[in-house]
This record gives sequence, structure tokens and C-alpha cells, in this order.
Amino acid sequence: MSSTLIGLMGITALFVLIFSRMPIAFIMLLVGFVGFGWIVSFDAALNLMARDLFSVFSAYNLTVIPLFVLMGQVAFHAGISSRLFDAAYKFIGHIPGGLAVAAIGACAAFAAICGSTNATAATMASATLPEMKRFNYQPGLATGAVAAGGSLGILIPPSVIFIVYGILTEQSIGKLFVAGILPGLLLTILFIITIIIWTRFKPDIGPKGERAPFKEKIISLSGLIETLILFALVMGGLFAGLFTPTEAGSIGAFGTIVLALIRRNLSWRGFAAALFETTRITSMVLVIVAGATVFSHFLAVSRIPFDIANWIAELHLPAVAVICLIILIYLIGGCFIDALALIMLTVPIFYPVVVKLGYDPLWFGVVIVLVTQIGVITPPVGANVYVVSGVARDVPLEVIFRGVFPFLIAMIIGTLLLLPFPQVALWLPSLIR
Repeated sequence: MSSTLIGLMGITALFVLIFSRMPIAFIMLLVGFVGFGWIVSFDAALNLMARDLFSVFSAYNLTVIPLFVLMGQVAFHAGISSRLFDAAYKFIGHIPGGLAVAAIGACAAFAAICGSTNATAATMASATLPEMKRFNYQPGLATGAVAAGGSLGILIPPSVIFIVYGILTEQSIGKLFVAGILPGLLLTILFIITIIIWTRFKPDIGPKGERAPFKEKIISLSGLIETLILFALVMGGLFAGLFTPTEAGSIGAFGTIVLALIRRNLSWRGFAAALFETTRITSMVLVIVAGATVFSHFLAVSRIPFDIANWIAELHLPAVAVICLIILIYLIGGCFIDALALIMLTVPIFYPVVVKLGYDPLWFGVVIVLVTQIGVITPPVGANVYVVSGVARDVPLEVIFRGVFPFLIAMIIGTLLLLPFPQVALWLPSLIR
């Protein structure tokens, strides 16, 4: 039996096990171990698994993940998210759909110090949904805006997905972070335009809020200070080349704790909860990375990535057609597989193809993050939808899924805009020496 056929059998087994609800990390580990042992030898597979697990759990470059996760968790428990929404609400809450627009803006700002889509969605749902309910916003618009806005957590830096992609492809994590800034702002603007158009045709779904006095608007700006300081400190330092991503994560986490202590709004219970969530999320990510590492070595010895690259080359399709096909695969896969797991599974397959076609690896990283972002709000996985549903328990799940549909269109438009205009993602990284 050829190694390619064994590889195809392994991929089939992987998808079968995914539908059995078995954790994706252990699925990749199991299939990778068995497949590698079948092609090479089981002694080699045992050595491979031991080496890969040790290398992942002892990798210095992966320490950046818990640091940025801790930064976001401390920011949440220190109430930074609530102050961000309050500032946005004071300025634009009085226009039709203004509270939903404010929620998107607050999500974008919080994403700049968080790095997790689920954490951003959960945090902003708790902060914004009660206000939108108070002003009689239609549940579909309110929950859809928060679920979609929460997805910005994996595009606007710092992003755990960018960190993992950078490690997999040996690209600069700092440049990936910077590459996500303008596409993140573009998607934020598209979300806001979506709300404006939606409320223009159906004004009753997003009634006007109360107009805040000018003095209150100015006072509310103080809620932006922490976020601006942290973002400038982390991204400014990376952009200027003053420190590495790992150093940026440690400075960001330390800075968040210091700012929380200065304001005296972080309790011991909140700090303990932040540490617990950081440990839980980091453990989950590292186990997924370890499982995917073993699985990627199985794919390598099966030669499937190279066979796919050669097959596509022989089709003589235009490069843009190949990219569109890859994007379609990510769109479909994102409906069934978690964003991080999907990237871990597919990057070893598609990255050689993209490089062979001459596309920039930084641009491709932004594109696949954008596309997998769509998966966090589409059924049946739609992790953000379930997160928001857990907060808005009185809103049926199907109402939230209907509410995110207009934002899905905005995401697809944003992705398509990057095809003819790659400089949206590449201009800022080009300024870094």
C-alpha cells in the first residue's frame, strides 16, 4: 500500500473521528501516531510522539501564547471592556443602531489587547447585551453584532492564531501582528456599514439610545486610556523593533496588571480567575499544537502536501483560481472544525502550494485568518454564537444565527477585497526593517 493512500485513509479517519465528538487534539495525535507508525515503523512513531510532545511543551516561542492570553484575561476582569463600550455608547449611542455600532467598536478595541475570539465575544456580550435589551434592540441584531464583533479577536493583533501560523510557517510573528491591523480595521468598518444599512431599511430593529451630554462624552474618553497605552506599548514596540513578540507579551501582561492595580479595580478573586482561564486556554492550545505537530509529520511522510502541490501545478489553473479554491475549502472546513485546529491541519498542506504560486506568506496568513474567522459564526460549530447564546439565554440559537448572516456577507467582501489589494495586509509590514 502506497504512503499516499495511507495518508488519505488517515485524513478520512480524522474526519470520521471529528464527528464522533472526540477532542480534536487527541484525534490528530492518534491518527498521526498510527499513520506514521504504519508508513515508517511503530518504534519510530513512539520516538516521534515523545520528541514532538517534548518540543512543543518546552518551546520558548510558544510562551508568547499564555502571556497574551493573560493580558486579555486581566483586562476583562479589570473591567476595561465595560469602559470601552461606555465610551463608544456615549458618542454614537443616540443614532439608529448606535448601540450595535458601539458594540463593534468596543469589540475591535478589546481585541487589540485580548487575542481570543471567544473571550472577546463573551466579554462584550456581558457588557453590551443588557444595554441593547434596555433600548429594545431586536435580539438578532444585538446578538449577531456581538458574535461577529467578537470574531475580530483573532484578526486584530495580538492574535493566538497568528502566533501559531507564524510558528508553523517560520514567519515573523511581529510582522503577522502588524499585517492584521489594517484588515482588522477594514472589517470593523464593513461591520459598521452593515449595521447602518440594516437599520436604515428596518429602523425599529435598532432604536436610538439616549444622547449623552458633551461633558459625559469627554469624561468617558478616560475609558480608552488603558487600551491605547497597552496597544501603543505592545504594537509600537514591535513595530519599532524594540522587543520580540514574547517580550511584547510579557510587557503587555505586566502593563495590564499595573494599570488594573493603579485603578484599583482588580480583585484577588478576579486575578485568580484570570490565572485559571489563562492556564486552561493555554493548555488547550498547546495540546492542539502538539497533536497537530505529530499529524503534520505523518502528512509529510505520506507526501500528500507535495502530491497536492504537484497536482495543482499540473492543472495549469490561474493562481487566483487556486487561491479561491483554497479559500472555499477553508470556508467549508470552518463550518465543522475549530479555527485553530483547522489552521493546524491545513497549513502544512496548502502553504507549500501558496509559496510555489508566488504569493506572500504574510498575506496568505491574513487571508486564512479572515476565512477561518467566518467559521466561528457559522453553523454547526459557530463557537462565538454558542458563547453569546450562553450569555443571552433568552434568545433562541436560530435567532442568533440569523442575526450574524449580514455580517457573514461583510466578512466575505472583506476577504475578496484582499485578493486584488494585497497591500492592505502588506503595507505596514513593509515598513518594518
